[in-house]
Amino acid sequence: MRTGVAGLLDVCCVVVFVAIGRATHEGAASLTGYLGTVWPFLVALGAGWVLGRVWRRPEVLVPSGVVVWVTTLVGGMGLRALAGDGTALPFVVVATGFLALTLLGWRAGVRVAGTRKGLSRQG
Repeated sequence: MRTGVAGLLDVCCVVVFVAIGRATHEGAASLTGYLGTVWPFLVALGAGWVLGRVWRRPEVLVPSGVVVWVTTLVGGMGLRALAGDGTALPFVVVATGFLALTLLGWRAGVRVAGTRKGLSRQG
């Protein structure tokens, strides 16, 4: 898998997470509100890519996916807290689940597809 595609998938996961969250609440229509919510998670996502050297094997679940997920979650919440924004427990719980489902989910899908592709070549 190309690194750029993997990076774009990760960014889309974060962008969709914030878009759904903001649409669920009254702040959905504000571009500045959206940007204020998304930036900490995008910065943390980038940090996760650097810390985990994810560009080497961005599609693998472990360690790349796990490093990206944990760094995006913890770093994003930390940056939100430093910026004076909320990190209420329900928000953290939803973020944990959604980011795990998406950031790890697409990688799991790539693995399953690769396994099936390998099996079909053997058959």
